[in-house]
Amino acid sequence: MGRVMSDSLVVCEVDPELKEKLRKFRFRKETDNAAIIMKVDRDRQMVVLEEEFQNISPDELKSELPERQPRFVVYSYKYVHEDGRVSYPLCFIFSSPVGCKPEQQMMYAGSKNRLVQTAELTKVFEIRTTDDLTETWLQEKLSFFR
Repeated sequence: MGRVMSDSLVVCEVDPELKEKLRKFRFRKETDNAAIIMKVDRDRQMVVLEEEFQNISPDELKSELPERQPRFVVYSYKYVHEDGRVSYPLCFIFSSPVGCKPEQQMMYAGSKNRLVQTAELTKVFEIRTTDDLTETWLQEKLSFFR
């Protein structure tokens, strides 16, 4: 694969199985919160599935994220609008905690856009510490989308 130079971002491919899973996830009919957590497999230079969760709250999701390593999350969230309407936005959350290895940080940063494009997501958020992932934070972020 060649050495990773410090000034170049490595763009990892998205694992075909993960692509399929994301596609299905976009069309899921369930109405609970669900999440797909993804990580970079450094050896294969690929974004792969780490874990999948059904019926998971933002707080529970937060506790599943490593505090010292980046992760990508696609979160299907039951969002109740101020006027009472309910929608199920798909949120892409890039968790890149302060203090993780620069090299790791770069692989994730380099691969983020490709993953977002692959999953065809528009609601893309970033957190710098897993503590930021709360229901309040998510609702605040989502309130900017109409």
